[in-house]
Amino acid sequence: MINRYLDVNPEVAEAVAAGRPVVALESTIISHGMPYPQNVETALNVEKIVRENGAIPATIAILGGRLKAGLTADEITYLGKTGVNVTKASRRDLPVLVAKGMDGATTVTTTMIIAHMAGINIFATGGIGGVHRGAETTMDISADLEELAGTPVMVICAGAKSILDLGLTLEYLETHGVPVIGYGTDELPAFYTRKSGFSVDYRLDSPEELAAAFKAQRDLGMKGGMLVTNPIPEEFSMDFHVINRAIDDAIAESVRDGIHGKATTPYLLAKVKEITGGDSLASNIRLVYNNAALAARTAAAYCAL
Repeated sequence: MINRYLDVNPEVAEAVAAGRPVVALESTIISHGMPYPQNVETALNVEKIVRENGAIPATIAILGGRLKAGLTADEITYLGKTGVNVTKASRRDLPVLVAKGMDGATTVTTTMIIAHMAGINIFATGGIGGVHRGAETTMDISADLEELAGTPVMVICAGAKSILDLGLTLEYLETHGVPVIGYGTDELPAFYTRKSGFSVDYRLDSPEELAAAFKAQRDLGMKGGMLVTNPIPEEFSMDFHVINRAIDDAIAESVRDGIHGKATTPYLLAKVKEITGGDSLASNIRLVYNNAALAARTAAAYCAL
């Protein structure tokens, strides 16, 4: 039964009903990820890349309290212009945003929830959240990890954001039975950089292999999702040591400024951008494009099974 609060774009609904490939896309990157008009240009380019690689894009958000699977260009522009004034919406925010008729930009968590409601199996994003550095005292662990444990959507990303504790993030996913797949790599990519020093569970080398593994997971009746980590293209990868020094400096500033909770990730990403002279933002855009293309090809391979 379709959720009473869900609006599925007609093109997306028709594709899902016909068994054609659809790729879900998040909206936090539009409102909180970069400034206008670059955010809108990037979002529309991502949709274009999904189409060029054989799938229908479904950018997801909450507008006027309605859960939206598939936005129009005008709706994407609205989110881009409104920017950080749109609530960054995680699972806990959904009931109040819906009840009060508010807007929300979806994180990995809420994009997975709405995609699953709409019958969309594959989702492309930049990087997932995870266990934050210092979580042993702050208990700051992203809801993305819990959603991956319980919602049957394949998430294609460039690894966990390198502002996180990557080792603990992998341990958390392992505890919850979430397969971590490296696309063409044995090593977990760390968002801006292809290297992390941590190993993935399995390496798969084609969209067809990804699709087959995800179908097997579904056929086995396993309840959770699958995490595919797709390294940023070599030419846009940042030096591992440079980006980690920038992250360490950004974290020190966040502690000084008393930043915590959902404000942490956008604060740190903005600081890293400032410290790296904008190089991190350029890398962020390119890795999202790369993930969108792989997600579209994987969705097409999944629908062919």
